Amino acid sequence: MVRFALWFTQVFSGNVRQKRTFASMPGAVSTLGFVAAFVSTKQQLPRLLNEDKMAQQTPLYEQHTLCGARMVDFHGWMMPLHYGSQIDEHHAVRTGAGMFDVSHMTIVDLHGSRTREFLRYLLANDVAKLTKPGKALYTGMLNASAGVIDDLIVYFLTEDYFRLVVNSATREKDLAWITQHAEPYSIEITVRDDLALIAVQGPDAQAKAASLFSDEQRKAVEGMKPFFGVQAGDLFVATTGYTGEAGYEIALPNEKAADFWHALVETGVKPCGLGARDTLRLEAGMNLYGQEMDESVSPLAANMGWTIAWEPADRDFIGREALESQRQHGTEQLVGLVMTEKGVLRGELPVRFSDSQGNQHEGIITSGTFSPTLGYSIALARVPAGIGETAVVQIRNREMPVKVTKPVFVRNGKAVV
Repeated sequence: MVRFALWFTQVFSGNVRQKRTFASMPGAVSTLGFVAAFVSTKQQLPRLLNEDKMAQQTPLYEQHTLCGARMVDFHGWMMPLHYGSQIDEHHAVRTGAGMFDVSHMTIVDLHGSRTREFLRYLLANDVAKLTKPGKALYTGMLNASAGVIDDLIVYFLTEDYFRLVVNSATREKDLAWITQHAEPYSIEITVRDDLALIAVQGPDAQAKAASLFSDEQRKAVEGMKPFFGVQAGDLFVATTGYTGEAGYEIALPNEKAADFWHALVETGVKPCGLGARDTLRLEAGMNLYGQEMDESVSPLAANMGWTIAWEPADRDFIGREALESQRQHGTEQLVGLVMTEKGVLRGELPVRFSDSQGNQHEGIITSGTFSPTLGYSIALARVPAGIGETAVVQIRNREMPVKVTKPVFVRNGKAVV
């Protein structure tokens, strides 16, 4: 039997009230309907609106309003789109330090003597790689057809304690899937709604955040390599992010989040919204669930092949059989596109090209934007195999030439295309 611990958090006028409940969950949790993922264009904002229920507020909601944020409903959460200038926020992360409220994401703690065994079956990547406490890896959680239920980060904390961080839009179906498959392993699942999550990103981010740490916390994070996390006092500090820059993602108690956010502002860290988060992750070539992949898309078609642990060959994991077939027969691929002419590449635009045999093919842009760092338009596109170095994208009634690149454009503030 799975023991399921869930922290319910309610926010009223800035006061956080929590109550903890335990329940057996033999059945599935109701699944969230598909909600189109965020693209930083005003025209597409209505796709985010959730008209069925009142949007939730994170523990930092009042801080956002005090900072002058434009708030939008994002997958059922009231979140800041920007604080006046998305471009300025983007550049702050590339050149200094910016921060994001990512408390809408879900932290899930797994406890039990068979937790590692369970995760080796649940995830396409292999947690057997995680041997040092705090080490993390990125992975897909697949269905039997090798579609991506979610992409997530898993941390190894102790032999019977692992932590997952999953997407907000997939929360309910993720919890249902995890709970369903954890049943034979006697796993205790704790949803950490008692924790807020702040991402501090940029070349100056770690130094500015560390200036607020205690001596004990600074010592705990000193020299920590990328993709590690450590519990230091009341902070869980991880060297992860979604921008292509160095930084920390910091989980802390809800009731302490507002003061910590305000202190970061006082040190010169710039609050940033969803708009900058999207352009930053796209420049870094990082996937967004619901755009680059979903339950109908294989990780092999989403530039996630590196997250699949094929060895050892006898490890069984959900979706492996379908993946083996796809690897043998081939799939579409995710590529980068660059357009230096006037115009902006947008999601869902068709991408056309001829292969080496002269055959015509068509793919689709999954995410596109104007790149503030590069000064021209970039996109990720899912296309049939065989694409060369150039293609055309139809924008209105014009076919615009684009350069085909690897699906990454900027890392550590520098162009890589």
